Amino acid sequence: MLEHHIADWDGAYANGPNIAGSDRWPGAWVEPARAFRETLSAAGRAKLDITYGDKPRNRLDLFLPEAAPKGLVAFIHGGYWKAFDKSFWSHLAAGPVGRGYAVAMPSYTLCPENRIGGIVREVGAAVEKTATLVEGPLMLTGHSAGGHLASRMVSLTTPLPAAVRDRIRNVVSISGVHDLRPLMRTAMNETLAIDEAEAIAESPALLRPMDGARITCWVGGGERAEFLRQNDLLANVWTGLGATTSTVVEPDRHHFSVIDGLADPSHPLTRTLLAERD
Repeated sequence: MLEHHIADWDGAYANGPNIAGSDRWPGAWVEPARAFRETLSAAGRAKLDITYGDKPRNRLDLFLPEAAPKGLVAFIHGGYWKAFDKSFWSHLAAGPVGRGYAVAMPSYTLCPENRIGGIVREVGAAVEKTATLVEGPLMLTGHSAGGHLASRMVSLTTPLPAAVRDRIRNVVSISGVHDLRPLMRTAMNETLAIDEAEAIAESPALLRPMDGARITCWVGGGERAEFLRQNDLLANVWTGLGATTSTVVEPDRHHFSVIDGLADPSHPLTRTLLAERD
């Protein structure tokens, strides 16, 4: 019999201290992201700082392929709802853009200025805005807290209007946090201020999927046990509620490197996200 008990909740969700050489990040993302933005801007294929709301961080970047887009991808960044912005991740648009899709990357108002429920509404507004800019099927993805936000968009209580929901073809939650309740035991909850009511209202694993929801939960094999558990959790629960789900544990990837595949048009992560048929 295996017994599981977590005494150190801060350690369970601490990524940096548990990854060798983790001081490379987030700096390792900054230069590739800047170079990608500059390259696409010079080619007239980047629309930066599009406004989708009234707050200072209600801005998104849109990256366009060479021809008319086949559809639209929205990438929602992580940082435990309290760090980063859209500028760190631009290079991760290279995979979908290379396969002919437009990619939108929003920033959003962080905690503690915002609450997680407020971030969910902002991300909904960002996705709704981008849906007016690019036609065709819509794919959603996000990393860590962004994985939570992407899967929250296809929960039954999504903030998205019906016309946008109907366009969603696929979701990939990368290292997503799908049950917020454990985070109430961490020191970071001083910033996040999650209470029981918000955890129940905003945890995808505690919500029903919207009709037709299709989601892949993708995690790195070298990640913390809690991220592996959170990855399995949503797919397990939503399978029982009628969604089409799958899980992938990508070998030799940790929490910071698991997103790298999105920069490669031929990587299985990009191909899974776009749900293209060979």
